[in-house]
Amino acid sequence: MASISIENIKKAFGGNRVLEDLSLHIPDGAFYTLLGPSGCGKTTLLRCIAGFHEADAGRLLFDEDDMTRVPTHRRDIGMVFQDYALFPDKTVFDNVAYGLRARGVGKAELRQRADRAIESVGLASLAERYPAQMSGGQRQRVALARALVIRPRVLLMDEPLSNLDAKMRTQMRDVILDLVQEAHITTVFVTHDQEEALAMSDRIAIMDRGRIAQIGTPEELYGMPVDAYVADFIGSANTIPVSIESADPLSAGNVRYLLGGRSLDGVRACDRLDGTGILIARPEELSLAPVDPIVPNAVPASVLRRQYLGFKTSYRVKLREGPEIRVDLSAISRAVDFHPGDSVQVLFPAQSRVIRA
Repeated sequence: MASISIENIKKAFGGNRVLEDLSLHIPDGAFYTLLGPSGCGKTTLLRCIAGFHEADAGRLLFDEDDMTRVPTHRRDIGMVFQDYALFPDKTVFDNVAYGLRARGVGKAELRQRADRAIESVGLASLAERYPAQMSGGQRQRVALARALVIRPRVLLMDEPLSNLDAKMRTQMRDVILDLVQEAHITTVFVTHDQEEALAMSDRIAIMDRGRIAQIGTPEELYGMPVDAYVADFIGSANTIPVSIESADPLSAGNVRYLLGGRSLDGVRACDRLDGTGILIARPEELSLAPVDPIVPNAVPASVLRRQYLGFKTSYRVKLREGPEIRVDLSAISRAVDFHPGDSVQVLFPAQSRVIRA
């Protein structure tokens, strides 16, 4: 187990800057996720931690040990890849035991540790099978057992669930969390799937073009995004340009903004707001009402599309003098049903956050 300190890491390939003076601290024992779209630098950062890429500048430490120039095989890491990377000519047991043999572990201890690791991922009955005889979920369990059996200081996982179907991804999330929490091992998990990140992580670093856009707990990132990029990437928010009517410039607090010809209340969520801002409105936080009577903090709109999804109904609506947005009404809270062509009011909570444009 170890904490990870990344200090001013830079990395470029050719003339393309992939990591830009990036710093990050990952506490000992944390499940830490690097989240972002393709090309944001998250996998490059993971590979720098692993030693597959050498940083152009900066330092990398495990606890107080400088790993910046230490080769991969001496970093004491476990690695789980997107494509499993199992040896096709070796059985489950031999795949799991490979790292122990490479470290010179004695036969009796090797057998005990490999058997225990295979059992921990629920594959004791399949120990003599080959990867080609197994499902994707089973192969990923083998890869996880192989990474953990060596008792590494750090576990690195590069989009390990992306090749699995939706049901298997959910099951494997629980398997991974159970195992890494039991081992109390520092884990760095790379994904572009925000649901995975929210469900699994102690903390999340959202990356954007080689930099950290925001770091926080899942609750902090969902509830208090610092900008429209983070808000839209975590949880899919409506980001709506608004005109600022009045805002206290000295402290966080209430703000009045104009939208759809009406003056609404919100919460200022940045240091300074000038003439314009961006309203962050989660679809599930909004509600719809008939056009009469007029209700406070609401904007006239028309329904463009209705999608019934069982546990919720998702509406696409066009605000008057504003953009198209999404409104999700849960099956429990939905009192009135609306259909395409209906005129409605969209109700915005007074706690909706307004950030700098």
